[in-house]
Amino acid sequence: MTDLSLYRNIGIFAHVDAGKTTTTERILKLTGKIHKIGEVHDGAATTDFMVQEQERGITIQSAATTCFWKDHRFNIIDTPGHVDFTIEVYRSLKVLDGGIGVFCGSGGVEPQSETNWRYANDSKVSRVIYVNKLDRLGADFYRVVKQVEDVLGAVPVVMTLPIGSEDQFVGVVDLLTRKAWVWDDSGDPLKYEIKDVPADMAADVEKWRERLIDQVADQDDDVMEKYLGGEEPAIDEIKRCLRKGTINMDFFPTYCGSSFKNKGVQLVLDAVVDYLPNPTEVKPQPETDLEGVPTGEFAIVDPNRPVRALVFKIMDDRFGALNFVRIYSGRLKKGDTLLNTYTGKTERVGRMVEMHADDRSEIESAQAGDIVALIGLKNVQTGHTLCDPDKPATLEPMVFPDPVISVAIAPKDKGSNEKMGVALGKMVQEDPSFHVMTDEDSGETILKGMGELHLDIKVDILRRTHGVDVVVGKPQVAYRETITKRVEDEYTHKKQSGGSGQYGKINYIIEPLEPGSGFQFESVVVGGNVPREYWPAIEKGFKSMLDKGVLAGFPCLDFKVTLTDGAFHAVDSSAIAFEIAAKAAFRQSIPKAAPILLEPIMKVDTFTPDAHVGDVIGDLNRRRGMIKSQDAGVTGVRVKADVPLSEMFGYIGDLRTMTSGRGQFSMEFSHYMPCPKNVADEVIKEVNERNKNK
Repeated sequence: MTDLSLYRNIGIFAHVDAGKTTTTERILKLTGKIHKIGEVHDGAATTDFMVQEQERGITIQSAATTCFWKDHRFNIIDTPGHVDFTIEVYRSLKVLDGGIGVFCGSGGVEPQSETNWRYANDSKVSRVIYVNKLDRLGADFYRVVKQVEDVLGAVPVVMTLPIGSEDQFVGVVDLLTRKAWVWDDSGDPLKYEIKDVPADMAADVEKWRERLIDQVADQDDDVMEKYLGGEEPAIDEIKRCLRKGTINMDFFPTYCGSSFKNKGVQLVLDAVVDYLPNPTEVKPQPETDLEGVPTGEFAIVDPNRPVRALVFKIMDDRFGALNFVRIYSGRLKKGDTLLNTYTGKTERVGRMVEMHADDRSEIESAQAGDIVALIGLKNVQTGHTLCDPDKPATLEPMVFPDPVISVAIAPKDKGSNEKMGVALGKMVQEDPSFHVMTDEDSGETILKGMGELHLDIKVDILRRTHGVDVVVGKPQVAYRETITKRVEDEYTHKKQSGGSGQYGKINYIIEPLEPGSGFQFESVVVGGNVPREYWPAIEKGFKSMLDKGVLAGFPCLDFKVTLTDGAFHAVDSSAIAFEIAAKAAFRQSIPKAAPILLEPIMKVDTFTPDAHVGDVIGDLNRRRGMIKSQDAGVTGVRVKADVPLSEMFGYIGDLRTMTSGRGQFSMEFSHYMPCPKNVADEVIKEVNERNKNK
């Protein structure tokens, strides 16, 4: 029986290039899991095992691994930093108990750090902060601490101070023990000395130590009383307060170091053991019914309770589909039969493996608190719950964002059609933010994703992993349609062709709603002019038309239909007749309600050196961008703007040209806005041309 208090399920997350994967490599080296450190820039990092990751030096999919530190078992997930793969961060955070938020010492709190931090707050994941890359030019630990307070609205509790900065960075001072950890220049993480605090730092150390105790003492009344009475609490008491406050997310212990230079990582590992929760200390997952409504029951982390496990990731490899699951309660053995509450079907666990990036080791059983991969499940998708067939329950499901960009693809040789279909089926199963559909009119295969890079990688995987060479069309934007005018109207559906006919008359009001409201239906019919049993059919009729708006066939949203009156025929009326009436009413009335096109607006965060700020802002303005803010940093300026997605294609190339290759940007979907008339006319014309040529 494993002691759950020795478990730590943690994730490492941050902005692109803050050093997550490098930090993971150092953790694996220090815990003895690997013997040679692999570098991201050489394409040799353990957790970046996809060809695409090794070539681009970025993490694309989250990777899981297990290691041990001071008798504690760490299940670690290294997550991507790029905004197009945020879905990987979101679903990993969903199953973790704690996390390490990595920030770049010179870049500070960058855009994707904010998004990931927000996800972690939503998922209620306790974190420690690690400010990395303090050996970099322009690195400033104290500035990053201030940014964590100002930008993230979080409370960092500084635990270590850096000794030296930039290329003079040699180690850290542990504020709790008042000891300096100094590494030599060999690059070996194990070659360090623990010394007294350098004389020139003594005053700073006392100041920050006092601040630390001040921030944490109120977690325990006895400690607070002692502290207010002028007595210094013992280290064990401070640690107890730190642990309690970290688990409650009142504050975040903050460390510093340089993973690449192997300095400071040990203290972060100690912090994971000392301050992050074990699986039993986290608020248990709520159970829901099949509709997602909470039942009031919870999946309490206990090996002796019925099995509850959540599938949070599916990865296809040469042995078949690997289903990554987090076991919340109960025990799992090879050969067990589980119920998938989403499909209502049972699944048999063929094999169970413990993952170390793309290596695996077979295991016979697992229990509450474990993160393992199951092989042999047939019909399972991300977010499904696997549970004890005799005591079923569903865990809170995952919610995934809608894609905002699409491209059409076709195989170069017609014979590859079936092969492409099979490959895309596997890819959709792996990534819930990646959608594939077939255009009914043209027969084209449409890929939908979260950004240009996202789709670029998918096409690359199709070509290289699955051997399907495809021709790719130009990216298409996911426009929407809505209405701007209130319309009162009526429609009668009447059909007589021998035997019983069809009859349904409806009077209705169609009116615009606030952005983000979706579609609403209400009936205020009194007196039985339209019997109540036909109302759902009328709603269904209107709903079925939402996917194809009248302007250019884009989905229609944010309006309300109110059924005010109507008429029926005792013999000829039926649910189908009223449904047909509603469909025709949509086609008849939406054009009268002044329909407009909506375009997706992206939250764009651009970093540029000082010398190019004017060019970058001018370019964003030309792209119809609304500049929101400019924040000057040590190494350059961050410009935040809202820009229509249609204007952002190919932006990275232009930005690099303008900034001599030093500019960076990230963007994520923000909201929909009405399209200017000239742009809307152009889009509608283009869609009509496309339809004409089909």
